[in-house]
Amino acid sequence: MGLTCKPGAYNEVLKKLLFNFNIDQQNVFLLFGPVDILVRFQNLTTVEEFIEKWVNPIRMIGADEDLITKTMSLIVAAEGPVCAEKPFAFLFLNTKPQNVEDVRTKLLRIPEVLSADSVLGPYDVICSVKAEDYDDLETSVLLIQQIDGLESSITSVVSPIKVLPDW
Repeated sequence: MGLTCKPGAYNEVLKKLLFNFNIDQQNVFLLFGPVDILVRFQNLTTVEEFIEKWVNPIRMIGADEDLITKTMSLIVAAEGPVCAEKPFAFLFLNTKPQNVEDVRTKLLRIPEVLSADSVLGPYDVICSVKAEDYDDLETSVLLIQQIDGLESSITSVVSPIKVLPDW
């Protein structure tokens, strides 16, 4: 689930996700990109469970102050391996419709790619990438962008989550 926050509100949203909803910090990613916070949910059995337990309550975080300005639900259609290490960045990819699985398979052959999930939503594939630094990330992104069948990509760098105290 992707969340876009009102400017300056991501810290409050993070606190509520981590403490009020008891979401494991390993499943919450603060991003620099078109989405501010990406939350991964695992082991859900139905879409109804996802909506009732997570989507509707999370949408209401800070509703009085409009802390969350936009939500984006992404349903995984084909899952890659679970990330064994923290990603350096996420790539949100669009492919030609007939090439989704081919692109996903090619991504999983790249050593820097931690996972590649085919999703239903505004993107076709979400890919997590490891890197030593920004130069290494640039090399990986350029390699990924050369995959046949890829239409477009958006890269969001993962930031360390540091929940700040209230001032």
